[in-house]
Amino acid sequence: MKAVKFDRYGGVEVLEVRDVDRPVPAPGEALVAVKAAAINPGEIAIREGLLDARWPATFPSGEGTDFAGVVEELGAGVDAFAVGDAVCGWTERRASHAEFVAVPADQLAAKPNGLAWEVAGSLFVACMAAYACVEAVAPEPGEVVVVSGAAGGVGSVAVQLAARTGATVIGLASEGNHAWLRDHGVIPVSYGEGQAERIEQAAGGHIDAFIDTFGAGYVDLAVSLGIPVERINTIADYAAVERLSVRGAGAHQIGTSALLREIAGLVADGSLEVTVAATFPLADVREAYSELALRKTHGKIVLIP
Repeated sequence: MKAVKFDRYGGVEVLEVRDVDRPVPAPGEALVAVKAAAINPGEIAIREGLLDARWPATFPSGEGTDFAGVVEELGAGVDAFAVGDAVCGWTERRASHAEFVAVPADQLAAKPNGLAWEVAGSLFVACMAAYACVEAVAPEPGEVVVVSGAAGGVGSVAVQLAARTGATVIGLASEGNHAWLRDHGVIPVSYGEGQAERIEQAAGGHIDAFIDTFGAGYVDLAVSLGIPVERINTIADYAAVERLSVRGAGAHQIGTSALLREIAGLVADGSLEVTVAATFPLADVREAYSELALRKTHGKIVLIP
């Protein structure tokens, strides 16, 4: 089968699509033929070695967490799924950017009928991270919460989940994404020079919580706006978590198949929108990550094996 691998830390040039042995499902596992697998900014940081102290790579390394596909084979003891079932799920082995992936059956959920493969293959990391962010800062009706990177893969879900709590949501994004934010009940604010003043003006002078999905100094901005550190959550600035004692809840702290089923249901019935910005063939994995690295896409970028 084909799978993305890399032998050393570096830029997109280290990524290769190789022929490797197809995995065999162990007892309690399912083998899934992958139809779609999202890519995520954290994978760039891991591949570049920026997170070596936290999440070191073992070479040759695969990559990828999210996926959706069809159950191809079952290991002993698996009765929750059958061969041919459409599923979405995640792997903890950096292995979803491939034609097949073997995972424990409790890391799978049934894919709702009608949910596009590329959307189903984008649910775990972004939606779980967004859910964790909102849960961590716990906005209440009438409160004001700010979200950085509000049109990105995580941010675009976080603003919707935050709005569902009854809070007023302010989303930092480029002007090209302001119409989408307004359509989803979010007050858009342009990022860049002068953003602190624009946020305060949009908030009416009081801000209760801040969700940082982007990094690049937004935690410091949140602190400067007077937001208590326990109401700030970042999924991108790990140094700020240590330095300032803000919260750092993310996908893997809360990820379960039950929650994945719930989220998939919300997306399938239209209660939650997960936007796919672009799809790329697996062979074009370098191009896909080059586009993601620009950090200007609205929604998810997905590989199609």
